[in-house]
Amino acid sequence: MNPNRRTALKGAAMIGALAMGLLKSAGAWAQSWNKAAFETKSLNDTVKAMGGASAAESKDIVITSPDIAENGAVVPFSIASKIPKTESISLLVEKNPNALAASFGIPDGTEAGITTRVKMGQTSNVIALVKADGKFYYTSKEVKVTLGGCGG
Repeated sequence: MNPNRRTALKGAAMIGALAMGLLKSAGAWAQSWNKAAFETKSLNDTVKAMGGASAAESKDIVITSPDIAENGAVVPFSIASKIPKTESISLLVEKNPNALAASFGIPDGTEAGITTRVKMGQTSNVIALVKADGKFYYTSKEVKVTLGGCGG
């Protein structure tokens, strides 16, 4: 048997095994996805879907984003939490069809901050929702979306 062919077959088998492992881990991730939270329409509904009772406003959460977004399809956001024991950071857009746009788990011992881009259909309040030590906290900011991209 040709040694190059044997090496190629071994490589293909290893790639197949790796792909199967990735598919299994993707299936586990999909099972842990909170579908109900991503179908909510308001902050209170989102908090309840995530297992909380209510959320308190906090000055220890900072949203960094443009005040005016010239392209609502890709609005950049950075959210940082100074609240100890931050477990997750979520971003809600009030006037989108489904309020919850993104949610990120924060591993223990890491800096509690995220950067992402979301789609906004129109000018809206955006809400940063933080789960820390089993409780929920939020802050909000208005982002204006201009049509036509002229910035005015």
